[in-house]
Amino acid sequence: MADSGSDSEPEPTIAEDVVVTKYKMAGGMANNVMKILITKCVDGANTLELSKFGDDMIIKETSVVFKKEKNMLKGVGFPTCISVNNCVCHYSPLDSEKDIIVMKKGDVVKIDLAVHIDGFIAAIAHTLVVGCSASDPVTDRRADVINAAHLCSEAALRLVKAGNKTEQVTNAIAKVAESFNCKPVEGMLSHQLRHNCIDGEKTIIQNPTEKQKQDHEESEFECHEVYAVDCLVSTGDGHPRSQDTRTTIYKRNPEIIYQLKMKASRAVFSEVEKKFNTMCFTIRSLEDEKKAKMGIVECTKHDLCTPFPVLWEKEGELVAQFKFTVLLMPNMPLRITDSFFESENYKSSLKINDPEIQNLLNSSTSRRTAKKKKKKAASKAVADSGEPAAPEQAAQ
Repeated sequence: MADSGSDSEPEPTIAEDVVVTKYKMAGGMANNVMKILITKCVDGANTLELSKFGDDMIIKETSVVFKKEKNMLKGVGFPTCISVNNCVCHYSPLDSEKDIIVMKKGDVVKIDLAVHIDGFIAAIAHTLVVGCSASDPVTDRRADVINAAHLCSEAALRLVKAGNKTEQVTNAIAKVAESFNCKPVEGMLSHQLRHNCIDGEKTIIQNPTEKQKQDHEESEFECHEVYAVDCLVSTGDGHPRSQDTRTTIYKRNPEIIYQLKMKASRAVFSEVEKKFNTMCFTIRSLEDEKKAKMGIVECTKHDLCTPFPVLWEKEGELVAQFKFTVLLMPNMPLRITDSFFESENYKSSLKINDPEIQNLLNSSTSRRTAKKKKKKAASKAVADSGEPAAPEQAAQ
């Protein structure tokens, strides 16, 4: 399968109906998997078992479509991660690990995953508190950080549209988080999605440092682009840090060429090319976990594979995450992965007072509402001009 950016033929985009269909299918499957995983986040749940369950369900869901296309790759776009409390992201443990995190009532749990059909990726993330409900809601800092992350994603949804700039999203996220006395996790990126590519050139940065502001290039959103918008918010200082947790998730870099020296490394890299192409994968999904752990070292050292390290906030702090995938269609943005946020479960005493952000959040994202507004505007224009209304306008 050709990598994204191949010179032989133009990259397929959502200007083609078949591509939109594949994105929507991937989005629907991501929603299905997320819905089931949410129900399994209970007191005593094992994060390893849930990570494996999520990946297995993705493979099962994608296996039933495009069966006649024997060479079409489909399945896990990003491995299922179950990151608890102060773990920021990318926690997807291996079978061989001894200290697996087990959930308990009151834990803040982030579920992050992605599905792809033929290299078209739908990503989603959700945060919940184990054991909470509308009759037993959370009212402390957990409610603050979860509401902050959710409303950051809602603000972003309204700003990621053709003609707007990435910096507008960065600024809105900062304002929302501040309203809840929280910080966006520093330097985290939301990426443009492209065919066979989960980390496209255009990015939205959260809470950048001065150096990151200088290095990060502002972009304008354009029609027919796709984005995975990832909002991560912390009760702490927002500085993610690596600890001694093993990295288990990687992605092949197709632009790097290097002749691997070790036999184990060559075997691992060959398996990755064949099974995942440029999609993210976990060592757990390779045939021999022990050999994979050895072989991946040389692959990473020479940049053939990019690691996604497990990141942490300070002990005692909490991190919440919400992610969605949106297609920038000609008429208006189309969100293809759902929100599973239940506002009645998270009661914060804090709220957003910034009028600009309030107005933004109060604006509709409904395609139906947008059509009604367009019709009303057209009717008003006709009335103001003194011309007779068209039959469908007169009927309004």
